[in-house]
Amino acid sequence: MPRIRSVTTAAAEIDRRAFLTATGAVTGLSAVAGIGYALGPAGGTSAAAHPAAAAAPARAMSRKAPAAPLAPYTHGTTLAAVATATAAAGTGYRRLGDGPAWTRAVRTELGSARDDREAKRKPLAAFVQFTDLHLVDVQHPLRYEYLRSQTASAWRPQEALSVAGAVALVERVNALRGAPVTASPLHFVMTTGDNTDNNARSELDWFLKAMSGGRIRPNTGDPRHYEGVQNSGLPLYWQPDAALRDGDKRDHGFPRIPGFLDAAISELQSPGLNVPWYSTVGNHDSLPGGCYAPHDSYFAEFAVGDRKLMDLDTATGKAIWDNVQNGGDPKGKAFKELLVSHKRKMRRVTPDETRAPFTPTEYVAAHLDPAHMGPGPIGHGYTQANLADATQYYTFRISDDVLGVSLDTTDPAGHYEGSIGGSQLDWLKRELKAAERRGDHVLVFSHHTSKTMRNLREDPDRPGERRHGGEELTALLAAHRPVLAWVNGHSHKNDITPHAGTGDGTGFWEISTASHVDFPQLARIIEVADNRDGTLSVFTTLIESSAPHRTDFTDLTQTGLAALYRELSFNAPGSRATLSGTPGDRNTELVLRKG
Repeated sequence: MPRIRSVTTAAAEIDRRAFLTATGAVTGLSAVAGIGYALGPAGGTSAAAHPAAAAAPARAMSRKAPAAPLAPYTHGTTLAAVATATAAAGTGYRRLGDGPAWTRAVRTELGSARDDREAKRKPLAAFVQFTDLHLVDVQHPLRYEYLRSQTASAWRPQEALSVAGAVALVERVNALRGAPVTASPLHFVMTTGDNTDNNARSELDWFLKAMSGGRIRPNTGDPRHYEGVQNSGLPLYWQPDAALRDGDKRDHGFPRIPGFLDAAISELQSPGLNVPWYSTVGNHDSLPGGCYAPHDSYFAEFAVGDRKLMDLDTATGKAIWDNVQNGGDPKGKAFKELLVSHKRKMRRVTPDETRAPFTPTEYVAAHLDPAHMGPGPIGHGYTQANLADATQYYTFRISDDVLGVSLDTTDPAGHYEGSIGGSQLDWLKRELKAAERRGDHVLVFSHHTSKTMRNLREDPDRPGERRHGGEELTALLAAHRPVLAWVNGHSHKNDITPHAGTGDGTGFWEISTASHVDFPQLARIIEVADNRDGTLSVFTTLIESSAPHRTDFTDLTQTGLAALYRELSFNAPGSRATLSGTPGDRNTELVLRKG
């Protein structure tokens, strides 16, 4: 059983070197997190490799985070308050309000916690993890909302407000006063995949603007009107504007909110993050529906076309979903047959070229576009080497002592579970050995968790190359002393797992974080500190968006919509109450021996 105890963190020392590094006041690679350089797959890039990189230092400095306080804090985190249900109305729909804070738990499975460690502590790194934002084009023709009866993830009552929710999360990070435990400035934000939902160019544009700043109109098709399941008149879906007594109103007490859909597709403004940000790819960013192999011309044409299936009989839906879960249709043959055979049942929608799928190359190129650089770095981790090599994995320098490694765990052969190819595994082995020689600590980022990397289908673009799953990757990381943590998402659940070291390895913590589409809609601050007693501590602190916990059904402003996004997700039929995890998976201090 994990050894867990609550702790109240006392004032911590700020390391001047860490402060200067994070704010960009130290020149060279030691200041990489502050000025936006990124080390690529080939071992690194310089400002000369990117014509726009010269602008990165000034832009990052002009938008840097507010100066950190000289003491820890709790405001704006779940250490202060957490959205919690108030008394349910007679209909069963539950309103949210301010609830009690979550305490911090100390976990010592991988190292002992000495009582005097707080007085000696030296900050090494501090950053924020976003994961599974799932920015959704809710009118996209390829969406399979009609599978709602089979899986709650097929359609959610709140998802028309995903962009408003993401912008409110950006606003929360911008308001943070550095790191809550060590008081170090935040080095960056990392988003660990499923940034988009339908692998659509429209969604990719919204994601990049939400992160780097800009005006976003989360609407496709008819520029004036919503065209989707929520004004279809079908009782399977919540019809927010209509008097229709749909299933969600009847069975779950969902409200009628006149003007909801017009507000949902109205223009929003994102300030963009005020710290550098990096990007990791997920299966929804690479595969149609998050599970079907790409490059099928039928799906590409259907995505931009004028037909949308909104209703399906239960038996057919169950057969389709069972096939997806079992991995029996990775190329989408049965899904294509379904669409062809149900053409007469489809409804007309306005065609839109921006709904077209994007390729991995286009995903990387969009990140490299200077229009989306925001606070930097240019490419947000991806480099020209990624474009040349057709890869989506890279390393980047976090601070003097810490290296970040971003993996691509999506299997291009299809299915929502992941793996990595042999060439990526060989590259990772070289990077870990190099980190050992330099004396670096290593933080690994991916979308999939160790338990959801069981899909070993051969990449059709790399015939003959073996795929490697979560057990093999865990064993590799556990055998290398520099690895402190593997940070990921995909499961939409908070879960922290210790992995014991082997050989010279001292073990590492696998930190999986809940999504920002399903309740409780959390992101995570992660801090690394040297306790200067032969141990290291990795602190995790969960945060919500900046939207107020309480909602007002008449408030359809950008802030009001972000608050509704959270409350609707809490009430969504089929939502899981276990996604917040146990206390040991939330706000923690994770101790491990220093190698």
